[in-house]
Amino acid sequence: MEQLGTIVLDLRPSPDNPRNSEGAFLELLDGRLIFVYSRFIGDSADDFAKAGIAVRYSSDEGDTWTPDTFIAQPEDHNARNIMSVSLLRMNNNDIGLFYLLRYGWHDMRLHVRRSSDEGMTWSDPVCCVPAEGYYVTNNDRVVRLSTGRLIVPAAMHRMKTSESEWGSFDGRAITFFFLSDDDGRTWREARNFLSIGAPNSTSDMQEPGVIELNHGTLWGWARTDLGCQYETFSYDGGESWSSPMPSTFTSPCSPLSMKRNPSNGHLLAVWNPIPVYNTRRVENHSWGRTPLIGAISKDEGRTWSGHFSIEREEDGNGCCYVAIHFTTHAVLLAYCAGEAEDGICLARLKVRKIALSELNA
Repeated sequence: MEQLGTIVLDLRPSPDNPRNSEGAFLELLDGRLIFVYSRFIGDSADDFAKAGIAVRYSSDEGDTWTPDTFIAQPEDHNARNIMSVSLLRMNNNDIGLFYLLRYGWHDMRLHVRRSSDEGMTWSDPVCCVPAEGYYVTNNDRVVRLSTGRLIVPAAMHRMKTSESEWGSFDGRAITFFFLSDDDGRTWREARNFLSIGAPNSTSDMQEPGVIELNHGTLWGWARTDLGCQYETFSYDGGESWSSPMPSTFTSPCSPLSMKRNPSNGHLLAVWNPIPVYNTRRVENHSWGRTPLIGAISKDEGRTWSGHFSIEREEDGNGCCYVAIHFTTHAVLLAYCAGEAEDGICLARLKVRKIALSELNA
């Protein structure tokens, strides 16, 4: 499988910056690109460690990037941690900046802040999840439908006891979808939530995503520990969802990402295709999240072709949490790509640029 593209940004961990991860892109009105991501501060790369939202800019479609600066810190919200960022252009041309505010095991939810001056200043946060709880929304996951409705996919984890510690955290997730019909100012929960209900699963439906198909159907998915992504569909704009079923995307317990190429309407999917089966040798730092590949669908996800390599298994990187952004001439992929020297797959962030001429070859 041919490896496409070149690395245009490689953010390695350092003693006072132990992790760079989970980003999102947006094109500014002046043509520059903005890239925001989770930049950890201190000596810990744990999800609960201190992290801020950092920003970089590119004036050449992603070939080069400015140094980073912070645009948000956990102390801005009296939170333990902020991370997992999405960007979206709002109806009034504001920039919508979405990220998780983590207060503890009993309260982590996505919030949105707005900027009317292209990211120079930001409004107070609005919570996208009405009920208190621990709701995981991945980076680059907020979607605007053709109707204008916004959808936030989220995976809710409960606590097995009232103790606020890792030992009482339930890894099994229930998938929810939250909807906004006023451009993110208020939010409500869809009519039903989703669970596989498999007694042999310790993940259930984690880290969901969603895309709108051309005929208006919404296609949702979530990672599992059952050897593949599970999929669900909505035929009423996200109000209700079908029972989850196994999809054709085999994978370890690692998220799938998907976006539509605006130049030709084709879908691009990026994921780890090899499940963690019993005899598979998995490096500790990679969590089985290797290789990282992409594929194209020209028929709204019914079939996939043109498979290509983004990161190869023989390179030993653990790759996940992909952000996808199409420019006029290329697609940019930002993803965690930790190597053995980094300790965990989440520590290092790479941005790969692939020419659309390569992608469509």
